[in-house]
Amino acid sequence: MRSTIQLAIFVLALTPMWTSAQISSPQIKRDKKQPKENLEWLWQYAPPPADGRENQLVLDARFRPFLAQYLTAPQTFWGNPKTGYKTLNETALDFLSVPDKVVADDNRYLSITGCVFRFCPARGLLWVDLGLPHPLVAFAAIDWIKDSKTPSELGAEYTLWVFANHPIDPDHIPPALTHSVARWTAQPPTGSTVIQQVTHAILVDPDGTPHQIQPATIGANTFTVKPQDDQKAQQ
Repeated sequence: MRSTIQLAIFVLALTPMWTSAQISSPQIKRDKKQPKENLEWLWQYAPPPADGRENQLVLDARFRPFLAQYLTAPQTFWGNPKTGYKTLNETALDFLSVPDKVVADDNRYLSITGCVFRFCPARGLLWVDLGLPHPLVAFAAIDWIKDSKTPSELGAEYTLWVFANHPIDPDHIPPALTHSVARWTAQPPTGSTVIQQVTHAILVDPDGTPHQIQPATIGANTFTVKPQDDQKAQQ
């Protein structure tokens, strides 16, 4: 009888511990869905291209915090190894400091382009997929390879750097992103008539891991004019 009573007391003493363990068990926790990130404010800067407000976008008080939030990967192409490299968001701001265009595609994607102040061969493209709960934001930079010819000469070579806030599989790059890059690289820099030849392309993961890819894989220098478009241009 005494053994039975002692066992009952032991079980009762452990009951709060079991209850606490069950309550704190990660298996019964329900994952809270994270709210959709609101970047709808970007749309106001993408009316028809003729009326684009790219200058106002860069000056919007929300633009710098937006870059700082989504562009966090380390970079080593813009800056000086002795004095230090700039953060990626600062680099993007430099490459968009002279605004070019804001283009909307399919009511989902935004392409924001620009170039570096006083050196427009260094160009930037900020691409945003607003159709996802957690938007995919990619920054692409055309960087002159200094060992090649000067930017004003034919034959100058460039590296295309692409950074994204989510990992992008080099074998499954979003078609909308490659289309945007193709359209962008088909246009010469401001003040020039020479199409930049991208001979190297590097896709960088959010943690800074680089992946060398063929430029055409990301759409660089692949844009071709359709015959009907060429006829319209000649009229």
